[in-house]
Amino acid sequence: MSSGMTVEQRWAQFYRYGPYTLLGIAVLMAALSSGIIGMSRGETYVTGLLVLAALALQLWWGRREPGVPPKSRPAQGYYVLRTLIAFALCWFNPFFSVYAIVGYFDVGHLLPPRFVRPGLLCTAVIMAGAQCGSGMPPASPVNWAAFGALFLLHAFLTLLFGNLSAREEERTRRQTATISELERANTRLEQALAENATLHAQLLLQAREAGIADERRRLAAEIHDTIAQGLTGIITQLQAVTSTRDPAVARAHLGRAAGLARHSLGEARRSVRDLVPAALEEDDLPGALGRTVTDWAERTGVRADFTVTGTVEPLHDEVGSTLLRIAEESLSNAARHAGASRAGVTLSYMGDEITLDVRDDGCGFDPAALPSRDGTGGFGLGGMRARAERIAGTVEIETEPGQGTAVSARVPLVRRP
Repeated sequence: MSSGMTVEQRWAQFYRYGPYTLLGIAVLMAALSSGIIGMSRGETYVTGLLVLAALALQLWWGRREPGVPPKSRPAQGYYVLRTLIAFALCWFNPFFSVYAIVGYFDVGHLLPPRFVRPGLLCTAVIMAGAQCGSGMPPASPVNWAAFGALFLLHAFLTLLFGNLSAREEERTRRQTATISELERANTRLEQALAENATLHAQLLLQAREAGIADERRRLAAEIHDTIAQGLTGIITQLQAVTSTRDPAVARAHLGRAAGLARHSLGEARRSVRDLVPAALEEDDLPGALGRTVTDWAERTGVRADFTVTGTVEPLHDEVGSTLLRIAEESLSNAARHAGASRAGVTLSYMGDEITLDVRDDGCGFDPAALPSRDGTGGFGLGGMRARAERIAGTVEIETEPGQGTAVSARVPLVRRP
């Protein structure tokens, strides 16, 4: 046998060729001992016929075995006939027990589990009878006693072989079940990998689309909060120039218009580069908000107050930019739509949160009556809410017609890294 063969392959070779080898050894030993055993001529002829029957049975089984499942009816018939022939041979010459011993080895391979122990006991009877000293049947009480003792010994061996066979059967069953489970697991894993690859491709596409949409919203909001407001301010200052005859006042308005134009140009460049507002590059949020409120009051002529409460802390750029843009949009709305005479901005540091409140005493409005934003309108309240939601914050509006407007933005206080 090849050294590369597995244990199962070696046992398969033994089941196929082992009976031939053992039968040949038994025939040789029986021939050498025929004079000692004292076999008659008739017994010799019968023994020869039985040997030929055993050989014919083995040849028949050798041709059918590859296509016959273990423990099937043909396999059971083969085991029974071979055991009967072995019993008859041992009746005439005990050395044929060498051939009969094969029944110990392939009983678990040929017989169903419920027939394994009876098959082993039959082989034990043959072996005990062949070894008791007088062959079958025992010739004297001493031989019967020896037969009994030997049968008990072989019965013990049958239990041993039976347990080994049961364990081998259980190991094979578990191995088969494990292999089947591994095959199913591999199939599920392949399916999961294929699904994951598809989902990954979909997620990449969605992430790309979401990134494009988010960038468009950011740029649109930045343009609305910087360039659009700057242009509105420029228009207001130019209108003031045309409505005055005082050259000094006109020059002042023109200067403010030029300053707004330069500021808007800088903000546009920063928006494209996704940088923080210019005011936050030069100061912290309270300082930037203070200047924004002061500049807005000078441009609009509306009284505006700015208050800071709590302990001022350095904020992450995104948090500061969000609150500054919300304040700018709220003040711009108050100037354009509310007709307010007074406004107030309060920045409150509250532990893990920071709030921005912008109030005015303008005409107010009915929130339920607001038209949906279209291509001609600004971002307004929706833009402020979108900005706050990007950093896990909220924006609430309190207003009624004739009662002014209060915008309250609440965002997490994320400190600058």
